[in-house]
Amino acid sequence: MLGGVFGALVLLRVITGETAITSSATVGTTLALGIPIGMAALGGLWAERAGVVNIGLEGMMIFGTWGAAFGAHFSGNPWMGLLMGIVMGALGGLLHSVATVTFGVDHIVSGVALNILAPGAARYLSTLFFVDERGGGATQSPALPQFPTLSVPGIGDPLGDLEQHHWFLISDLAGLVRGLTTDLSALTVIAIALIPLTWFVLWRTAFGLRVRSCGENPYAAESLGVRVYTMKYIAVIISGALAGIGGVFLAMVGSAQYQEGQTGGRGFIGLAAMIFGNWRPGGLALGTGLFGYTDALQQRGATGAVHALLLVVAVLLFAYAVWALLPGRRRVYHAVFALVAGVALLAWYLTTDELPKEIVTYSPHITTLLVLSLASQRLRMPAADGLIYRRGEGH
Repeated sequence: MLGGVFGALVLLRVITGETAITSSATVGTTLALGIPIGMAALGGLWAERAGVVNIGLEGMMIFGTWGAAFGAHFSGNPWMGLLMGIVMGALGGLLHSVATVTFGVDHIVSGVALNILAPGAARYLSTLFFVDERGGGATQSPALPQFPTLSVPGIGDPLGDLEQHHWFLISDLAGLVRGLTTDLSALTVIAIALIPLTWFVLWRTAFGLRVRSCGENPYAAESLGVRVYTMKYIAVIISGALAGIGGVFLAMVGSAQYQEGQTGGRGFIGLAAMIFGNWRPGGLALGTGLFGYTDALQQRGATGAVHALLLVVAVLLFAYAVWALLPGRRRVYHAVFALVAGVALLAWYLTTDELPKEIVTYSPHITTLLVLSLASQRLRMPAADGLIYRRGEGH
């Protein structure tokens, strides 16, 4: 599947002449923009696989951004910033688990309350600790130390030369590999590694099986001796810690300091990426990459490349229309809608040279909503997700 997506992008680059579509700079920016969303999505996955809806990811990320600033500034060590960001995010997860697991508060209400609490708490703490610091204030921290960067030695320059030739496929592969192996923050490498690690723990260990059983049928899990309350607490605290890592990335890799409002709704986008990924690590990685890629194109000013995405979306809509008419599905209304929308987008692409600035700016959000709407037909959430569990009531 990934090979097919990359092949489509290569063909798009050749057809349109927009080199930014597969450039190493775009790949690197995609990683930088996608990591915070991916960590929020991974956090949502842990919580919801245990049966707890986590709308509070945004608030946990805010705690992570502030914790990163506090730990890194007062210690002078970026790794202490990472530790404090994880701790603050985990505390957000603990608050959510106390409310939902112990006291049975509606999961949505608890998450919204956490999202309201976090900005106010961060402002208060910033006023206490950053106002008298040079460069700090009630809405921002002083400049923070940075994580070291990592590169695979000896391949950056040769791959850069290959990329500049713009040869079919060879230069595109060079751009992809160079973007994935050059000047990566150490935190980026850690965050990427957490995705397969989560898959292994949740789907290949006894502990992961217990966590997932709590999200599918907690009363059956209880009857088999699983400590459901404990599993839910652990999963939601891990969820907060992962969202906190996303916050650390925003404060210390995506920027050089903590700033109020830094998360910018990425916790909610992470939740959407998790749903798009059907509550699985590989799927949420694809959803995160989709948003990060479209955001990277618009942030790098590649308006022509964003315009070219109209062609990609039109082709996807045509393919969906064909799929909807296959024997056994016969979703005629879906097919008609997709066909009409595809024709409209194709006509838009052929009759224009660029998109309005407003559409370019919001292209990541528009793309995410479109893909979510198309993917919604195959989604299956954990059966007991959002269920208020009480020990013994299922018997």
